[in-house]
Amino acid sequence: MLKEIQIKSIGYDDLIETIYFGGGTPSFLETSEINKLIKSVFKNFKISLNPEITLEANPDDLNELKLKELSNSLVNRLSIGVQSFIDKDLKLMNRSHNSIDSKKCIDNAIKYFDNISIDLIYGMPDSDLKSWEYNLNLALGWDLNHISAYALTVEPNTALDKYVKKGIIKPLDEDQVFEQYDFMFNKMLDKQYVNYELSSFAKKGYFSKNNTAYWLKKKYIGIGPSAHSFDGISRSWNVSNNNLYVKAIKNNQMFLEKENLTEIDQYNEYIMTGLRTIWGVSLNYLKENFGINYENHFKKKSEKFIISNHLIVNEDVVKTTIQGKFLSDGIASELFLVNH
Repeated sequence: MLKEIQIKSIGYDDLIETIYFGGGTPSFLETSEINKLIKSVFKNFKISLNPEITLEANPDDLNELKLKELSNSLVNRLSIGVQSFIDKDLKLMNRSHNSIDSKKCIDNAIKYFDNISIDLIYGMPDSDLKSWEYNLNLALGWDLNHISAYALTVEPNTALDKYVKKGIIKPLDEDQVFEQYDFMFNKMLDKQYVNYELSSFAKKGYFSKNNTAYWLKKKYIGIGPSAHSFDGISRSWNVSNNNLYVKAIKNNQMFLEKENLTEIDQYNEYIMTGLRTIWGVSLNYLKENFGINYENHFKKKSEKFIISNHLIVNEDVVKTTIQGKFLSDGIASELFLVNH
């Protein structure tokens, strides 16, 4: 990974504003290893004055000693994968931690870090509004600056997928999931959080700079197996197999695949990301960057969603309403242009 940082820095002059350790369990690394990677980024790239440096972590990886070590490193933001404070939910998701681990982890984390985010999952099978309210109230009790909340998705070939297929577990219907989302949306707004992206709630000044960069289509560089990069017009991704990745880098061989995004791809991605965020879709941006035909296509296709109160137009910007937010991905797909 240190060698890949060097390789990808050659000829790269853009300013780096965020460093994000994610995509698995980076908290498994020793703090000294995390520092070594951060220092390599500083050595090889131009870095902004106060970069946001986030570490994703499982609650059971962050004991107080580890948190103390990390607080003395360059890491200045934690993203903790709590998921739920209800143990039966955690068992269902095959998590290695329990609710006591999570509570202890957050209690200790706030001693050492100001910028903390936790992940929660709603729409769990057998859950109801009362259990979701319990989870939210617990989370809000710490007065954290950022909370991400995702609707449960049943991934193929997981234990949960098998239970669903066998009928042992019954997923909630869409109305029940929306009820939990709607409750959370109003509760978080009441507590002065901004829902700046479908799944993300933050206090002012604490939006995730890393995630915001994705939604605003900024460039990013991925380091490590499976990591994705984006240079504004093309996307590339590293080979996922650890051994092949290591072997290729050691031998100075190609270790990634690449695809150029067509104009239609770029339009579709702008619609998808725009409708998920508070920044919405700008009609002026469409006209200036894609042309009048794209703007007209978007206007025509969005009419029915404006009439149904899923989209709203404010000056030249189209955004989702509360009802539309929950369905934003589906709405976006209907506004896409399809390659012929």
